[in-house]
Amino acid sequence: QVQLVESGGGLVQAGGSLRLSCVASGIIFRRYTMGWYRQAPGNQRELVARITSSFTTIYADSVKGRFTISRDNARKLVFLQMNDLEPEDTAVYYCNSRLFDGDLGDWGQGTQVTVSS
Repeated sequence: QVQLVESGGGLVQAGGSLRLSCVASGIIFRRYTMGWYRQAPGNQRELVARITSSFTTIYADSVKGRFTISRDNARKLVFLQMNDLEPEDTAVYYCNSRLFDGDLGDWGQGTQVTVSS
């Protein structure tokens, strides 16, 4: 059974930083692309960042230069370092694992990030 558990969300002032973590179980972690997605009220779920098994990264334009995704295969962890946070970053952030594009993937329960102005 796949399980993804996020942590690290919270309330932060604009300009501040948070680091989200996601620990995975039930998968051969090093083979998977890991991603962070977010969904704000009234908005669709959107990709924030992802990192492949070969450590290639991609970011949404809205977070480039501010967020960094990384992974620790030995500990089966993926991180999202979020700096220079803006109120527009307020959302529930979800961890995702996917083996290939056609894979249905698995999701964590989400962690709330709230950025006050």
